Amino acid sequence: MENEVSMSQPYPNQVRIAVTMGDPAGVGPELCAKILSDPPVDETQLVVFGDWQWLQAAADLCHCRIDAGRLSPAPGSDKALENHDFDSNRHWVVDYGHSAHDELVHGQVTALGGRASYQYLTEAIEAALSRKVDAVVTAPINKASLRAAGFSYPGHTEILSDKTGTRDYGMMLTSPELTCSLATTHVPISEVPGLLTSEAILSLIRLTDVAIRKIRNRDDARLTVLGLNPHAGEDGLFGDEETRIIQPAIDEARREGFTVRGPVPPDTAFLPAIRKETDGYICMYHDQGLIPLKTLAFDTAVNVTLGLPLIRTSVDHGTAYDIAWKNKVQTSSMVAALKLAKDLVT
Repeated sequence: MENEVSMSQPYPNQVRIAVTMGDPAGVGPELCAKILSDPPVDETQLVVFGDWQWLQAAADLCHCRIDAGRLSPAPGSDKALENHDFDSNRHWVVDYGHSAHDELVHGQVTALGGRASYQYLTEAIEAALSRKVDAVVTAPINKASLRAAGFSYPGHTEILSDKTGTRDYGMMLTSPELTCSLATTHVPISEVPGLLTSEAILSLIRLTDVAIRKIRNRDDARLTVLGLNPHAGEDGLFGDEETRIIQPAIDEARREGFTVRGPVPPDTAFLPAIRKETDGYICMYHDQGLIPLKTLAFDTAVNVTLGLPLIRTSVDHGTAYDIAWKNKVQTSSMVAALKLAKDLVT
């Protein structure tokens, strides 16, 4: 079923971007309502995968008007895109109609939110793989809500890699101030040493080099690889991961022609002088990279999944349950994610 809402201007060279609404109990519906009310990227067609009722409620809360057509699955089917190719020049909302708005509990972990956010994402992935959309931009999901709905993935990255059959992938967060790729992501600190391998670090170096060359339009990417331990292990005094795992990856990367320094002690790696000579950091665990990145660029950083057969970017923040459904969320990270997705397509 398609419902006329309002017509958008034609996009002669348009890029079509799927935007997933994320956990509807979080800030995702407000982000999507705001970008549909005032699309921030020219010559881009937005296709929001979400729920119309929740999106309209968010628009009412934010005092904005959704400028989009509405598309729902045919009776007896949960696939809204099977016979639709988005051939008209307008924005769209793919409406999955999970429940009435008053059944949604704002700002809390819910199985409903987990089921909905998982379906938005997997449908958007299918749309990208079938070339119905050119890129996927994701609003935040909640890991506890996914788990409550019966999905054991720790986050977007793992769902994307699983659904696309991607073995070599990586998580990179990028901003004008700082870019960090993560050798391990959403795992306990106690598990990090056992998960690090020279092969995985080398793969991440390769993926990061490709991405930075594309994003920054550079012929060369200068990468800084961090150590795991204090003082990068101090020649084995504080741990041997640097000599046993990290240094061999760096040595091989140099043999392959990459511009790499390290392993650099994590406590000095982000000093201004080193940042000036670094296009991207290879970090050993989540907070090692994200603490400095969010300190310097919380509102403008973008999450990019490396190595996928599709383009995926995302906001760099979570569902923000504490401010959800209060018209307090800022769209700056979502706008940056949309702009970067378009740049990567074109």
